[in-house]
Amino acid sequence: MSEVHPTDVGSTRVRVVLAVMLLAVGYLGAKLWGIQVAHGEEYRDRVYQQTIRRVRMPGFRGRILDRNGVSLAENRPSYAVALYPNEFRQRGGWSNTINAVQEKVDELSDLLGKPVQISRRDIRAHISRRLPLPLLAWRDIGETSMARLAEHQISLRGVDFYVEPVRVYPQGDVAAHVIGYARGRRDNDDSWPPRDDQGRFHFYLPELRGERGVEKVYNDMLAGEAGGRLIRVDASGYVHTLSDDDVIGSERPPSRGDDVYLSIDVDVQRYAEECLANVAGAAVVLDPRNGDVLALASSPRFNPNAFIPTISTADWTVLTSDPARPLLNRAVSGFYPPGSTFKPIVAIAALQNRLVETDQQFNCPGYYQMGTAQLKCWIYRYNKGHGLLAMRKAFEQSCNTYFCEVGVACGYEPIFYTARAMGLGSATGIDLDGERGGVLPTPDRIRSRGDICNVSIGQGVLTVSPLQMASVAATIATGGKLYRPRLVTRRRQAGDGAVVNIPSELTQDLEWSRLTTDAVRYGMLDVVETPHGTGKRAHLDGIRMGGKTGTAEYGRKGDDKKRGWMIAFAPFDEPRYAIAIVIDDAVSGGITVAPLVRQLMQRLLFPFGGEIIVPQETQG
Repeated sequence: MSEVHPTDVGSTRVRVVLAVMLLAVGYLGAKLWGIQVAHGEEYRDRVYQQTIRRVRMPGFRGRILDRNGVSLAENRPSYAVALYPNEFRQRGGWSNTINAVQEKVDELSDLLGKPVQISRRDIRAHISRRLPLPLLAWRDIGETSMARLAEHQISLRGVDFYVEPVRVYPQGDVAAHVIGYARGRRDNDDSWPPRDDQGRFHFYLPELRGERGVEKVYNDMLAGEAGGRLIRVDASGYVHTLSDDDVIGSERPPSRGDDVYLSIDVDVQRYAEECLANVAGAAVVLDPRNGDVLALASSPRFNPNAFIPTISTADWTVLTSDPARPLLNRAVSGFYPPGSTFKPIVAIAALQNRLVETDQQFNCPGYYQMGTAQLKCWIYRYNKGHGLLAMRKAFEQSCNTYFCEVGVACGYEPIFYTARAMGLGSATGIDLDGERGGVLPTPDRIRSRGDICNVSIGQGVLTVSPLQMASVAATIATGGKLYRPRLVTRRRQAGDGAVVNIPSELTQDLEWSRLTTDAVRYGMLDVVETPHGTGKRAHLDGIRMGGKTGTAEYGRKGDDKKRGWMIAFAPFDEPRYAIAIVIDDAVSGGITVAPLVRQLMQRLLFPFGGEIIVPQETQG
């Protein structure tokens, strides 16, 4: 039996080990070849996609301008100091990093000479939600503060300057309820973060969104198209610039939104707002020829600049808790009994349906008798009545008794359908938020003679907005042509600069008879132009004007609180302006509001001044 030499055994073992090692190396090489060569592109794309973050960059808002191109809302650059929190990363828990960021903020505060604007909670929230993005520590610091910071030879690692567009309203509180305001999106917005055709954005930069008025209604048009860019983030959260070799490293810059031109004339708007100084009320000026809204004023007002970039909690509390409700747009969202300004509608209903003649007389003893109850005419307070009078004189004197007689003779249904055809009981369709239709009671709700009388003199459950009554005045001025109030006349497209006109819209031509039109229009002429008309305080020397005053009680019975109304149009023969003004806590429409109509019409028709004859006082 032969013996195996130990040297041979050792050699075999070495060969086996070498073989195993070669096989292992070969296997590893094959796997590496498969990963790096055969499937390298696939794995590289996966890693690339995992480290790429899509950042949304908001579009630049377009401008809002008046009909003559005067800027009402625009943008300006705002310089902000930004910190990249991931550049201050510290070992240990996140609190160490938060401390480091806080220390840098305190250091910069001393250099800028500005108080700290962000809290520790803000820093923590930013790190947890959007670590790779810059944290805006100060907004709108101005060029002087930027220069002070640049003068100091300190380490600015992790500090950068960020320029963001800020909304500004050059006219201050003028037309505030029309323009509205825009402010930053909130983190709890259900529609945020947004998506585009490529999917969800990982991060987004601050964006303004219209919250009220034109800013809200035309937000999509004004906002422009958002852009985007890609950033590479490593496992630790640090941002790396994408190289030119990165296939997906393209950037799509944001675009500017369209400019929107309003029908508002900023000068006319100022005139209307001057009439409402120190009172609660609303004023509307329309062009009866096409429905253009030349002024839409509500008082009290607010300054939309207070919302930029965000409104403080204290200021918001002041606005929302003010009993005068400065945020309420009374011109479109305030609804009031119209008082005697409703009487022309009653007259039109009766005349068009041939239920009353223009020369038909009714006797006014100072009240209208309804069984054992009496509905007083305003002249009753002087222990007398108007006596026998026909329609034209009834307009001049705003006789309640006469229009109760007409309303009962007519019945409510013709009044209802006439009022509805003139736009009452439904929204006008103006492109503003918050508009409602008011209340025009249906025939089944007006059952008794007393109900008909109340509606016939503009009282009871009937409510209207100042915009609706301005539209009524414009319709009467044109003899029955009802236009939808037009607030936006055109827009300029940001892309090619093309101007897109928005035409006026004639919603109805009511085709009143010449008898009806003349009776109502000349009755309204007498209201202003005769010595005893209830609206004679609105008279302007050198111009003829048609109008109708109104007074409506509100509040609890016995408070003796009244709202004063007046609707008017001028010049009488070729009307260019139709007006409605309502004032809270008025003496009457004739005493309180008619002088305001005169003041406004004077500015519109005689902008360079002139002698005005002041008529004697009359109730109405």
